[in-house]
Amino acid sequence: MPRSATFDTDRPAEQRPIAGVGLRLLTALLLAVMFALVKLASTRGVALVESLFYRQCGTALCAVGMVAAGPGFGSLRTKRVGAHVGRMALGLTAMALNFAAMILLPLAEATAIGFSVPIFSTVLAAMVLGEPTGRWRWGAVAAGFLGVLLIVQPGTGQVPILGASVALIAALLTASVTITIRHLGKTERASTTVFWFAASSLVPLGVMMIWFAGAHDPVTWAILGALALAGGLAQLTLTGALRLAPVALVMPMDYTSLIWAVLLGMWIFGELPTPWIWIGAPIIIVSGLVIVWREHRMARQAALSAATAAPN
Repeated sequence: MPRSATFDTDRPAEQRPIAGVGLRLLTALLLAVMFALVKLASTRGVALVESLFYRQCGTALCAVGMVAAGPGFGSLRTKRVGAHVGRMALGLTAMALNFAAMILLPLAEATAIGFSVPIFSTVLAAMVLGEPTGRWRWGAVAAGFLGVLLIVQPGTGQVPILGASVALIAALLTASVTITIRHLGKTERASTTVFWFAASSLVPLGVMMIWFAGAHDPVTWAILGALALAGGLAQLTLTGALRLAPVALVMPMDYTSLIWAVLLGMWIFGELPTPWIWIGAPIIIVSGLVIVWREHRMARQAALSAATAAPN
């Protein structure tokens, strides 16, 4: 089959905004299901390391499929081994804390606090990368942290402080991962980065499984299998959404995961969100949308300036 006919995740595809939005909505659902299954597995005696291991097994299998159907295994060659190892260590830690937050907090509260990732990304981009950040984005950052405070309600005991702290650190590390991926993206394909993250993370997780792997009943194994499947499929749908539609269009669909988190939390665990989540979450969401809008606008202005400055 000619390479042009394959599924190259790094080559721009024909833009199909509706399909892209649909895939991103499906991604939000799959991730919400995955997190609910992580929480459910923990109630059945599954260790956090086990959930991480099986989740990464699912992602690794999907990454192999992406590479095989796309740029081919030759694209996995890299000269930035150290950068990939660093991305793996940071990403695996962030994932572990995200899983822990889902276990320690109600799904809705953990999901809402997780929406602060774009806010942390803005702060890190300004501090680490020196990216210009105007009053719109700094205002969005301030409003977003206010939304987090409204949800957590420190001092009231409505939301466990330990769980909220873990969720915030997870959001900070997840934002750090986005900065790392930006650096890797200058030389590496997206499929290459995904593959090496999934494959390399199985090494430390595999070693830890010597101590943490446990025997489980058939229902628990089914939960773990579904967890791995949901995580792997989410990687595929996320990649597909970004190929078919602009980031600024599909990224707001991520916030629908709060709906699924509320429904799954009520259905599986009998969790009722605190009233403050309905005030804090919209503030965080609007803050994130403002940040996305400003980044999209600045990117367009930069592209127009480059086109105008180019010689005819």
